[in-house]
Amino acid sequence: MTQPSVPAGYTVVRVGYGSLLLHRRAIAVAAGLAVVLAVAAVVSLSVGESYVSPTEVVHVLLGQPSPDELVVGTLRLPRLVTGLLVGAAFGVSGALIQSVARNSLASPDVIGVTHGAGAATVTAMTFGLTSYSVLPYVSVVGGLGAAALVYVLAWRGGLHAARFVLVGIGVSIALGSLTRLFLTKGDYLVAQQAKVWLTGSLNGRGYDQAAPLALTVAVLVPALLWAAHAQRMVSLDDSTATALGVRLGPVQLGLTALGVVLASVATGAAGPVDFVALLAPQIAHRLTRTAQLPLLSSALTGATIVVVADLLARRLFSPVELPVGVLTAAIGAPYLMWLIARTRRGRQGT
Repeated sequence: MTQPSVPAGYTVVRVGYGSLLLHRRAIAVAAGLAVVLAVAAVVSLSVGESYVSPTEVVHVLLGQPSPDELVVGTLRLPRLVTGLLVGAAFGVSGALIQSVARNSLASPDVIGVTHGAGAATVTAMTFGLTSYSVLPYVSVVGGLGAAALVYVLAWRGGLHAARFVLVGIGVSIALGSLTRLFLTKGDYLVAQQAKVWLTGSLNGRGYDQAAPLALTVAVLVPALLWAAHAQRMVSLDDSTATALGVRLGPVQLGLTALGVVLASVATGAAGPVDFVALLAPQIAHRLTRTAQLPLLSSALTGATIVVVADLLARRLFSPVELPVGVLTAAIGAPYLMWLIARTRRGRQGT
């Protein structure tokens, strides 16, 4: 019996009785991103009010005795771990939602997910709930509620990509107005705390915030493996999917729910760190040149963006520390405007 041909650029890896078809360029890009992320993490742990040599940082990470254990392992590492997980979660979430919407403009912060999480959190703060151990769960509820509202309003016998994005933008504006209302009506000190949270910040974040996110990612690993395969289905148009017997509705709902959960938990951990979910999948896609948005490379790209942005936020205007969301917004907003202009030019040219 003849063996099926392997597509150009792919390699087959045997796993037990089965096999995996892997994109060679995507593997190389993921390895390169992992190296860049590791270097950025070591630099982030080295730089601060007191400098620690990269050698000592590596010793602490490997569990070896070091005089800098307190600075690196206790003070800086929890914040770095939170940033890594937040960036990775936003990167994967953006890739999933953009795949469902078939639109590079779609992301959790554009279609209302992070705005829903933010509105729920600010509302909770206004009524006296300010515990950072509880707020992440409030954010998840708000993000899921906003996503459910967008999905219901956008569904008309199917999930049309443009309608999904436009409804999401409308819900985002409404939720933003609700957030500002509670900020003006609440206690001044609580309002200031909420404003810092709304910009997205890793200041004061540690394992208490990272633990729910890490647990969520670990539980969702099987679902993410399914999502990597299901992305191929949502790239089909409705007529082709119907002809092949694929039910797009449940697949789209599953991918959307997965992306929403990741974005909501990440928002609960660090606040709405804008534009990471928008940028990371597109950067990863351009690097890998794969047919679908690559989940692993999107996760690594998102983690790298957050770690580097947090490092710059801490050191650019030292001793003043900026929220990490300020840096990501400064990068993401011009990119979004460029992407919109590029999309309009492409439509006018057709």
